[in-house]
Amino acid sequence: MNAMKAMRLLKPAGIEESPLQCQTLPKPEPGPKQIRLSVSVCGVCHTDLHIIEGDLHLPKLPLTPGHQIVGKVDALGKDVERFKHGQRVGVAWLNSTCGVCDYCQNGQENLCHDAKFTGLDVDGGYSDYFVIDERFAYELPEALTDEEASPLLCAGIIGYRSLCLSGIRPGGNLGLYGFGASAHLAIQVARHWECEVYVFTRSVEHQQHALELGAKWVGQAQECPPLPLDAGITFAPAGWIIPLALQHLRSGGTLAINAIHMSPIPQFDYEKIYGERILRSVANFTRQDALKFLQLAAIIPIRTNVESFPISNANQVLQRLKTSQIRGAAALQLQSNE
Repeated sequence: MNAMKAMRLLKPAGIEESPLQCQTLPKPEPGPKQIRLSVSVCGVCHTDLHIIEGDLHLPKLPLTPGHQIVGKVDALGKDVERFKHGQRVGVAWLNSTCGVCDYCQNGQENLCHDAKFTGLDVDGGYSDYFVIDERFAYELPEALTDEEASPLLCAGIIGYRSLCLSGIRPGGNLGLYGFGASAHLAIQVARHWECEVYVFTRSVEHQQHALELGAKWVGQAQECPPLPLDAGITFAPAGWIIPLALQHLRSGGTLAINAIHMSPIPQFDYEKIYGERILRSVANFTRQDALKFLQLAAIIPIRTNVESFPISNANQVLQRLKTSQIRGAAALQLQSNE
């Protein structure tokens, strides 16, 4: 058959309105250097929610969301060299770059102005089949199932980049604000680096999850940790957290904002950033970040907490994500593979 099913966004709307609709589409055909995946699992990311609800500019509609894609190669385009038919492959947020601008030439392809992103600029993985340039696909740790591997492909990689940009050093004191899919992976890297981790989240269940994964202390953002922190990372898209997190830092510490969209940051006194504290955003990630993290994930080894659901329940799963009812990460199983 040359048809496939996909969950499509026709126009942005609140997820409570269940805006994703199942449609039948032609199977995509791989071009030169491209591979086609028979998708088994697509992880659910908070960015999907921002896309569906219209928080981000949408370059195209209708649109198939999803950018934490795991599947097997079922068709090869001309001149493919890296992958073979039947091989398990992962695809992430970064879909393509221009390759020639200053950012691409200087190891900052995540900032390329002509970059394209999976499930935003091009149709994503809430579908039975998906096509990608082989240069933007990744081998996955063999020890993980498809469901377990899916959150590594965005939550894991962006969490790793956030750790690096926060400047946290082995053995340092790290604060994590919000404890969802990305944070539950980042804490495992930080603990591997022998950091003491302080987790701020209002969810009692998420606090318990953090303690199970080795957090030294848990509380809410309004509470002060027992000592000044060397670095912090915010995962929640809530601007009001930023001034609170800054005042938890020691002088010279860095607060990295891991968010593609955020509510307004309130005005705060200069003293909160005085003392050479650094406030910086984290924008996307590079393929090098992905390769380094996936290698590290196999060494640690990273263990993911994933709740799996059929793709037909995508709207309901995203509703649960919005209300912090997902423990760890969520993954959608594609209908063609059930």
